[in-house]
Amino acid sequence: MNRKRLFSRPFGECFHGPRKSNCIKGRAIYFIIFLILTLIVPLQADEAKKSSGEKESKASPLLTIDRIFDSKEFDSKRFGPARWLDHRSGYTTLEKAKGKPDGRDIVLHDPETGQKEVLVPSRLLVPAGESAPLGIDDYSWSKDGSLLLIFTNTKRVWRKNTRGDYWVLDLSSRELRKLGGDAKPSTLMFAKLSPDGSRAAYARDNNIYVEDLHSGKYTKLTKDGSAAVINGTFDWVYEEELSLRDGFRWSPDGASIAYWQIDTEGVREFHLLNNTAGLYPQLKTFPYPKTGEMNSACRVGVVGVEGGKTKWMTIPGDPRNHYIARMDWADNSDELVIQQLNRLQNTNLIMLADAKSGEARTIMAERDDAWVDVHNELEWLDDGEAFTWLSERDGWRHLYVISRTGNKTKLVTRGDFDVIGVERIDEDKGWAYFLASPDNPSHRYLYRASLNGRGTKRITPVDQQGTHSYQMSPDARWAIHTYSTFEKPPVIDLVRLPGHEVVRTLKKNAKLHKKVEALSRQPVEFFRVDVGDGTMLDGYCMKPTEFDPGRKYPLLFHVYGEPAGQTVTDRWSGSRYLWHLMLTQKGYIVMSVDNRGTAAPRGRDWRKIVYRQVGILSSQDQAAATRAIVEERPYVDAERIGIWGWSGGASMSLNMIFRYPDLYRTAMSVAPVPNQRYYDTIYQERYMGLPGDNVEGYRDGSPITHADKLKGNLLIVHGTGDDNVHYQGTEALISELIALDKPFTMMAYPNRSHSISEGVNTRRHLYAMLTRYLEENLPPGPKSITGPSDE
Repeated sequence: MNRKRLFSRPFGECFHGPRKSNCIKGRAIYFIIFLILTLIVPLQADEAKKSSGEKESKASPLLTIDRIFDSKEFDSKRFGPARWLDHRSGYTTLEKAKGKPDGRDIVLHDPETGQKEVLVPSRLLVPAGESAPLGIDDYSWSKDGSLLLIFTNTKRVWRKNTRGDYWVLDLSSRELRKLGGDAKPSTLMFAKLSPDGSRAAYARDNNIYVEDLHSGKYTKLTKDGSAAVINGTFDWVYEEELSLRDGFRWSPDGASIAYWQIDTEGVREFHLLNNTAGLYPQLKTFPYPKTGEMNSACRVGVVGVEGGKTKWMTIPGDPRNHYIARMDWADNSDELVIQQLNRLQNTNLIMLADAKSGEARTIMAERDDAWVDVHNELEWLDDGEAFTWLSERDGWRHLYVISRTGNKTKLVTRGDFDVIGVERIDEDKGWAYFLASPDNPSHRYLYRASLNGRGTKRITPVDQQGTHSYQMSPDARWAIHTYSTFEKPPVIDLVRLPGHEVVRTLKKNAKLHKKVEALSRQPVEFFRVDVGDGTMLDGYCMKPTEFDPGRKYPLLFHVYGEPAGQTVTDRWSGSRYLWHLMLTQKGYIVMSVDNRGTAAPRGRDWRKIVYRQVGILSSQDQAAATRAIVEERPYVDAERIGIWGWSGGASMSLNMIFRYPDLYRTAMSVAPVPNQRYYDTIYQERYMGLPGDNVEGYRDGSPITHADKLKGNLLIVHGTGDDNVHYQGTEALISELIALDKPFTMMAYPNRSHSISEGVNTRRHLYAMLTRYLEENLPPGPKSITGPSDE
């Protein structure tokens, strides 16, 4: 029946002529039909929607940009953050308060029984005169658990939110008070309670303060803080490249504070222009030492908590050409342990410094022909008579125990494998727990070794592949264990150690697992490829969902390739994996290969062979791997090979399409370093040496040097507010490409940082653009061996 025609008649008009009886009958029939259509047609429409578009959008095996970046469909549930307690068994978490949508309780968990207790209800976190509880960005406990320190109202400083407000809750009196007195909101940094819980110290406006928690009186310990002189925290380059943010330490007796001081005077400044802040642009200026330029001066001092003069440690060497990479109290209140790097970062001097006299003496030196890695695994043992240490001195990264004098060394872990990181030292039972993967560099497992060096055992069950991480209790009896693989989202368990028995599952992510399992996909393949002379590189391959080995497919490489990272890892990577999977559903092969020089656990020589030739050897490895893959896999279309990467991977993508224009047809470079001279001192000089001593390496390793060879399709993307990898470098490359009359495409994201994530819709827009660029310049879908594309 034509519904439109039926309802075109007026309601009172007869169907069968002018006779009254027919009119009555017609009206009755009309009314019945109207009811039927009103009730049935909408039901049919609803069923049609459920059986077609709407139902497919929820259960479709195909991914879209909207599903990945706009919805929360594939969000992974996390646990915690959890805090293991020192003063009692158990851990605490933040959980939504019942009946108070804005509040969160701090809940104590008993690992043995699973019982939960609300330790701090959100009602105790409501400041006087306010109606809502504090938002909790972070929190910590005093040693005896009587005081709770809350970090809230936070603001971003460079990469992380490290400036904000601090509040202290006394659990016995239930008094809640704010630190900082008359300080402006969100100006305190790194507040820490004293060992006895009577005071708190914090950095504010580049000075260090100590506040009495009972009287509220505060003392300004340093008074020379300014825009150039930084006490208790760090400048940009120290934070970014040495992972230093919190710049002061309480002495164990609570009588003194040791701190870093950074003097940026003379360091050349970099300027960022924000054109989107208002009617007129805003200028942001900060010290940023580029390769070969002057560094900040750095020193370490000790000051009493009552105030007075600072005693500066007499550390030898030019403070602008050395880095104090680590500092802490040396298991007592009389000495500091200091790690000092030379500017080349191939020597790390470990010193003990007298807190009263300032005299420092070197007890050990770690040296390497390339560079030494700075780590946080120094832990004191045997009442301060020895400490743990990671070193590559025998060709593998191993754990050692070193005597306080430095003249006795004991190897704890033995074998041809790398210790990836130390998770916990259980001195009482004589064990060191650490992560390693002796047989597969893409995996991570928990091991333990006897501190006497007589035995190593895998703790992670042998039937569990993939990547495992652990948050262990202080007594090493328990761990919050997170496990994932390349294709399986994380599962979080509480396990009992050392047997690794699962006590209870904390987050199954069951719905997410089902969502992912329902997606159309081929299983990922991990492989090795020979690039010559028996050198085997690790890689992974994601094949198109409708893969036919008798046809040819475009190949897109995802690359990083720098010494700071590894892409070929068997772990869940969230939206990046899903985007790559979406590309395979469109008909792309997606691969990644880790060249030599990446941070894979394959030994010292593997990682450091790239020294002074970043961008050179790595490019050769990537090209050799691509040629071998094309030769070994006839289903790879050699005419449709692309590459993409971010940051170091963006630089590598440029290098590949510039250096090997007949191999790579399309490249997408997101936030690259086109010229290594434009990057910072600590990172670039660590791997390349000083520019004046390695002129050829800096020149030949920089993509901009080879821009004249560009033939294929190039997309360059950068955030103009990137304080890390500056947009300046991309502009220099753009200018060079214009001078060379090379066509390319570029996209600038206004005032976005290195992550290109700020602002509404930014991340979705970015990946939608990358997808379109690929489809237009590296057409997806299979192609017969001799014919055109089937799509």
